[in-house]
Amino acid sequence: MEENQSRTDLTQFAEKVRTLKENIAQVVVGQEQTVDLLLTAILANGHVLIEGVPGVAKTLLARLVAKLVDADFSRVQFTPDLMPSDVLGTTVFNMKSGEFDFHPGPVFADIVLVDEVNRAPAKTQAALFEVMEERQVTIDGKSHRMGDVYTILATQNPVEQEGTYKLPEAQTDRFMMKITMGYPSLDEEVEILERHHRNSALTRLEQINPVITKQELLAMRQQMEQVVVDPSLLRYIALIVQQTRTSKAVFLGASPRASVAILQTAKAMAMIQGRDFVTPEDIQFVTPSVLQHRIILTAEAEMEGFTALKVAQRLINKVEVPK
Repeated sequence: MEENQSRTDLTQFAEKVRTLKENIAQVVVGQEQTVDLLLTAILANGHVLIEGVPGVAKTLLARLVAKLVDADFSRVQFTPDLMPSDVLGTTVFNMKSGEFDFHPGPVFADIVLVDEVNRAPAKTQAALFEVMEERQVTIDGKSHRMGDVYTILATQNPVEQEGTYKLPEAQTDRFMMKITMGYPSLDEEVEILERHHRNSALTRLEQINPVITKQELLAMRQQMEQVVVDPSLLRYIALIVQQTRTSKAVFLGASPRASVAILQTAKAMAMIQGRDFVTPEDIQFVTPSVLQHRIILTAEAEMEGFTALKVAQRLINKVEVPK
């Protein structure tokens, strides 16, 4: 009976996810894979890094997803002159009380959009270290806790672009996923132009209403614990991550944190599909986005034109799929 109850709940969750996707499709054309990965990471309680050239709707998509969850939202635009206190907040002396009051910065919300995270210098990027891992901020020796839903959605332009600072490995490792947003296909671009031409077909962000509450999101995360993962699939994940440490194309392989992230996101992916068990396809779908920002390629591999995403995909293909 309990198992049937669990499956019924998952069907309801899958219905919610379908509604989320339909709402996103009203505003963003295409990008279905990106949307699936983004929802998977949020459900798996992880932070997300979205990379793409300017103009492919990175910020729009992040803002839209935040709008669909009925939670506190804030946005911070990273710039070269941004200071850590501009992000975290600062203590100000209160003349009336004779004490220091803490004024929280924009990171104090449930969902935080950090726009162009690689535009700010290392000192400001490092301000996010503690808040991403511990979900708390320590200022003047006092810790301030974040809420249970706390999620950072960060966007960045490709590193080769003007005025960008490469994120340190220790920080990229704190993002559960790095999602690469590419250009739209020809048909998708035609649809974008048609929507803009008709204007009436454009759905504005202000017209979008929340689809899911904070409580529902937390309930979905709890439900993830009941998703079944066969022992052969745990071994499959471990073998894929081991490949990153032995491959000749990889200078620095992925850590056990990557293995855990693959497991969590694969379970979330199963739930999004309305299943209470993980399949090898779930693992194959999420793994490139979990690995690509955690591996560093050798100079030879880069000179041959390989990208971390391509190498991650090749390493998955090398491992035999469990029957």
